[in-house]
Amino acid sequence: MATNRDTEWRRELRDALTAKERTSIPRAKMPMLAPDYRIHTNEEVNLGLSTSQAREEATRCLDCPDPQCVTGCPVGIDIPGFIKNIQRGCPGEAAAVLRTTSALPAVCGRVCPQERQCESKCIYNKMKKPPVAIGWLERFAADAERDMAEKPAVELTVPNGRKVAVAGSGPCALSFAGDMAKRGYDVTVFEALHEIGGVLKYGIPEFRLPNAVVDAELDSLRALGVKFETDTIVGKTLGYDELLERGYEALFVASGAGLPRFMGIPGENYINILSSNEYLTRINLMHAGTEGYATPVPRGARVAVIGGGNTAMDSVRTALRMGAEKAFLVYRRSEDEMPARREEVEHAKEEGVEFMTLSNPVEYLADERGRVRAMRVQRMQLGEPDASGRRSPVPIEGAIDEIPVDVVIVSVGVSPNPLIPDSIDGLDVTKRGTIAVNESLQSSIPLIFAGGDIVRGGATVILAMGDGRHAAAEMDKYLSSK
Repeated sequence: MATNRDTEWRRELRDALTAKERTSIPRAKMPMLAPDYRIHTNEEVNLGLSTSQAREEATRCLDCPDPQCVTGCPVGIDIPGFIKNIQRGCPGEAAAVLRTTSALPAVCGRVCPQERQCESKCIYNKMKKPPVAIGWLERFAADAERDMAEKPAVELTVPNGRKVAVAGSGPCALSFAGDMAKRGYDVTVFEALHEIGGVLKYGIPEFRLPNAVVDAELDSLRALGVKFETDTIVGKTLGYDELLERGYEALFVASGAGLPRFMGIPGENYINILSSNEYLTRINLMHAGTEGYATPVPRGARVAVIGGGNTAMDSVRTALRMGAEKAFLVYRRSEDEMPARREEVEHAKEEGVEFMTLSNPVEYLADERGRVRAMRVQRMQLGEPDASGRRSPVPIEGAIDEIPVDVVIVSVGVSPNPLIPDSIDGLDVTKRGTIAVNESLQSSIPLIFAGGDIVRGGATVILAMGDGRHAAAEMDKYLSSK
């Protein structure tokens, strides 16, 4: 697998077209399901680029001598290397380049905010042109590899005879596990739930990330030798001391931030008000609303989702698919300040989601049975920028509306799960409840490393994966020195 920029085929590709000819090629358009069809199904909305589209989009890449797109990738993918392999018609080679640094390319190609990371560094931005569609090309390469009749042989590392344990099975944990397996470690991932995948399975709907895609990525990790154990709660059913007794030399904690936050306003405990975590888990993981499954979940004609992030967008779009006649998003800032991906915002609008921006719930009202029937919403206006640089929302005096609702889904953030920090004596935590780590992601207990949301308090899939790779390198360095 050649990825060096100075290989003969890379030079031939560069010489085939001038920079002007490449930059004149329009950016590809992603084929997708029609809105009036997709709101009645859980099928994936984005259909993926065709081979011809992918090769033409890959041709746009200028193969820069100093590719800044790589600096924008938290896991350091050789972006021009994989893209140029697509251009020459070798998607399998492209996938091989991806897998040298990414354990989950088919996932990242779908859900990572490339527009804020690698694509934001693309040289096309300086030309005032749309950047190369790096994320869509990553998805294309990974999907092409999965569809190949004959899969590339997996190069197994010689085992070093050392065992490490991982708590959690989300993107951070999987990235760590893959890198440690490549280094020769015997890796076991312990998951509290009955399915592997963490937030990839319970938090992201299939219309954005099909379970079959996640399962295929897990199979790739199994091929490297990674073991998985479900229904095991590290810190409760399996203690840290017991792990050491079983021969595990170190523990990587990537248990995420699954503790939902609420706003603490009057009426928040009424029936049919729930967190986005619970709502999405019931539907995505426990199959609520699917024939043959008895998992209950609130349904309503008028569903309000509180928040403006990707999870809020997933929740409100899911509500439409669960039969809501009217689904609307209530967000206290403006649409421009929503942290959700722009693509998800546009998809939600196409599907009929109503956006109530500069609005903040202050109270919920219930009927005689204790079920939510309305919410009182404070209208807001933007004031001065806060510490994050976003303009702070300020209430407009007396501007309060009462809006009928019968289901409310609260998506205003999450906190770290305290189970593992509370169960291990001597493990330092921060005021936010996250595990305190040094620059090597090593905790106050030297044999325990941690990363992802349990350290950050909330992050994207790719940032969590970056933590996993960093922790793997640092743990290996530490254990090798012992």
